[in-house]
Amino acid sequence: MTITPELIAEMDAADPLAHFRDEFAIREGLIYLDGNSLGCLPKRTVTRMNRAVNEEWAEGLITSWLGADWVNSPRRIGDKIGKLLGAESGEVIAGESTSINVFKALTAALSLQKGRRVLLTETTNFPTDNYMMQGLARFGDLECREVAPDAVLDALDESVAVLLLTQVHYKTARIRDMAKVTAHAHEKGVLVVWDLSHSAGAIEVDLNDAKADFAVGCGYKFLNGGPGAPAFLFAAKRHHHADPVLSGWFGHARPFDFDGRFEPAQGIERFQCGTPPVLGMSALEEGVDLMLEADMSALRQKSIALSELFIELIEERCGEYGFEFVCPKNSAERGSQVAFAHPEAYAMMQALKARDVIGDFRAPNIMRFGITPLYLSFADIAEGIERLRTICETREWDREEYRTRAAVT
Repeated sequence: MTITPELIAEMDAADPLAHFRDEFAIREGLIYLDGNSLGCLPKRTVTRMNRAVNEEWAEGLITSWLGADWVNSPRRIGDKIGKLLGAESGEVIAGESTSINVFKALTAALSLQKGRRVLLTETTNFPTDNYMMQGLARFGDLECREVAPDAVLDALDESVAVLLLTQVHYKTARIRDMAKVTAHAHEKGVLVVWDLSHSAGAIEVDLNDAKADFAVGCGYKFLNGGPGAPAFLFAAKRHHHADPVLSGWFGHARPFDFDGRFEPAQGIERFQCGTPPVLGMSALEEGVDLMLEADMSALRQKSIALSELFIELIEERCGEYGFEFVCPKNSAERGSQVAFAHPEAYAMMQALKARDVIGDFRAPNIMRFGITPLYLSFADIAEGIERLRTICETREWDREEYRTRAAVT
C-alpha cells in the first residue's frame, strides 16, 4: 500500500480519539514520541494544581486533609487506576515510587512463601526491578536468580518464592502473556509480581482474569501524571493478609491513634507506607481521570495503527539507512512503542530532538519511540519520519555535540 498525504488525512479524520489531543498542552511543531517515558501535560492538570496550591494548601492548610479529602487520595486514585487494570475496588493503592512498591510487593509475597528463598527475574528486565531484588537479597537469607528472558518458565521450581517480571519490555515492547506465565508459576507454587509501567494506560490489562498476585507501575508514563508522579501497587484480595515489611504509619490500622506498636490495616491500606505526596497525587488523578474517559479498546486499536504506520514508513522512507527493528513484528505481541537499533542511535536521537521530534535512547544502541494514542495523530508519525529521513540524508546527526552523552538519555 502506498502511503500518501491523502491517506494520512483520511486516517486522522476517521480517528475516534482525535479530540483528546486538545486536552493536552503540546506546542506547535513538536512531535512528541516519548510519552512512554513522560506523558504530556493535561491542560486540566494546571487548573487542578492551582487549586491544590492556592486553595487547598495556601488557604485550607492542614484542614485540607479532610476538607479536600487528601487523606483518602491513595485509595480513591488507586480504585480509579484499578479500573484500567481489571482490578476490584480495594485492590490498588496509589503512592510511593515504583521502586518502593516493588520492594513492598516482593516482601509481601515472601511473607506468604515460608521455606522458599529464591527471587527470580530475567536479565534484561528494567534495571530498577533487578536492583531492588538484589538489594533485598543482600539483607536476608535469599538468592537473587536472574535468567535469560526465554528461560524464565523453565527456571520455575519449588525453590522459587517470587517471580518478578515486566509485562511489556521497556526496550523491545514484547508483551508477556500474563495469564500463561502466572498459571505456570502457580503450578510450581510461585507467586508473581508484575511490573505494569509500560502497560497501564497503554494496553488492555485484566489482572484478576489472569489471577495475578501482585503488580506495580508508575504514574508518569501513559497515565500522564507528571514527572516523578506517584506509582501504584496492586494486591489481590486473597493476599491482603501479607506483610509488605515497610510498616509506615499510613499502613497502620489507626494511624492517628499514634500507637507505639504497628498494627497493619486490614485491606489494601496496609500496603501504604509514608504520608501521601498530595501535590503529586492531585496531578496524577487528573491524568487518570482523563484516561478513563477514553475507550481502552479504541486506544489499543489506534496504538497498533500508529505503530504499523511508523514501521511501514521507516521501511519505505528510511530503509537504506540501516535501522534494525527490534520489537515483535506481530502487533498483538507488542506494546505501545517501537524501537530500532542503529550504530549511531544516540547521535541520531539528539539530532531528531533538535528538529523537535522527541524520542529517547536506550543503551547500547536503541532508538525508542513511544506511541501515545490520546495525543498523537497519524500526521505526527508521517512528519516525524520525514524529519528522520532528512537527518539521515544530510548526515546532520554526525556532529560532535550530538555524540556527547548527557546525564539523561
